[in-house]
Amino acid sequence: MSRVKIGIIGGTGLERFLEKPKRARIKTPYGSSSHISIGILDGHCVAFLPRHGSKHETPPHKINYRANVWSLKKLGVERVISTNAVGAINERYKPGDIVVPSDIIDFTKTRLTTFYDAAPVVHIDVTNPYCPQLRESLSDSAKKQNQTYWDGSVLAATEGPRFETPAEIKMMRILGCDIVGMTGSPEVFLARELEICYAAICFVSNMAAGIQNRLTTEEVISMAKKRTSILLEVIKNVVNEMPKKRNCSCFEALKDAKI
Repeated sequence: MSRVKIGIIGGTGLERFLEKPKRARIKTPYGSSSHISIGILDGHCVAFLPRHGSKHETPPHKINYRANVWSLKKLGVERVISTNAVGAINERYKPGDIVVPSDIIDFTKTRLTTFYDAAPVVHIDVTNPYCPQLRESLSDSAKKQNQTYWDGSVLAATEGPRFETPAEIKMMRILGCDIVGMTGSPEVFLARELEICYAAICFVSNMAAGIQNRLTTEEVISMAKKRTSILLEVIKNVVNEMPKKRNCSCFEALKDAKI
């Protein structure tokens, strides 16, 4: 476990691609994490955490995000790659496209978004919410997949578990959002508070409400199955090519944040 430097947070099922996986459930001050599979991916030891649980039993608004991120930190993880299914707000994007977001707008309502509810008071900097170094590696890898790919996108994070209304999507489009999903926040902010590098790679599963007539979970699941192999190749490339040394500021995010 001391060699686990890379964590992957994603949908249920990616753990089957790990060699010699061992399952663990880490106890944290915030409760127990989802079951984590620790194994070998292309010769590298990684930790995979299915955010919805091993049987996809936990809805997005009930995920224990703090326990999940804390558990990865406890394992020694320094970088987290997140995979997300998203809807397309930007009508240039189409189902099946790959997206690496560069910014996020948080529309969630009830989630616990910080580890700092008491002293010391901490104001974390999220000028670059996604780690620039890790995001660049994901972008470079995604470009090699011969798939339609979008960079520099803005992700709208919503509460769920319902899909959004057409009016909500219209509002998000006016605000500059390109894609929408239910699991982007608070993972990205919690990782920064623990000085973990975090970046996301998304696949468009559907057009957002009002752009297509009806949204179903079946189309999300179907597209996830089609895009799993592509996401896996992107992640493998990043795991193999990412420099060991972190040259970003994520690892010292708390340096000037505490009062």
